[in-house]
Amino acid sequence: MLRGLYPGRFQPFHKGHLSVIKWALQKVNELIIVIGSAQESHTLANPFTAGERIEMIRETLLDENIDISSIYFIPIPDILMNSVWVSHVKSFSPSFDVVFARNPLVIRLFKEAGFEVTIPPAYDREKYNSTLIRRFIIENNEEWKKLVPTKVVEYILKIRGDERLRAIAGIY
Repeated sequence: MLRGLYPGRFQPFHKGHLSVIKWALQKVNELIIVIGSAQESHTLANPFTAGERIEMIRETLLDENIDISSIYFIPIPDILMNSVWVSHVKSFSPSFDVVFARNPLVIRLFKEAGFEVTIPPAYDREKYNSTLIRRFIIENNEEWKKLVPTKVVEYILKIRGDERLRAIAGIY
């Protein structure tokens, strides 16, 4: 039984993230999706709660006919101490064998802690980028809806997350 770990903030969950999950599930029997910065919400960089992000991801995976019985969703708050961050993640998470990451700091920290790190293939990171998607939402640019899965669009509109982001940005 091989178990992988995929950390991210998923603010919001986009098609690039979905691509990584599909790719990772071909390599492991179980996948732990770490919802990072779990304590953060209602800010420009982190507009959605950990629970909202879990729902976005879960609804998307179900819509994609992905068996979520082999997926764990683990929200983990930040500690702002990189040297002990991997231990912090381990204390919240079931055990894992491999880490899937593209973030250079995350890769370095897990490698230093002795973990196998696999770098997923890039999925047009210029386009599928949460910062860009949040900017499009704030600017009321409908392009954001093409960059996230359909279930994420539906979810963000249902919770009025688009209005939340614009309000946080001071745009009413």
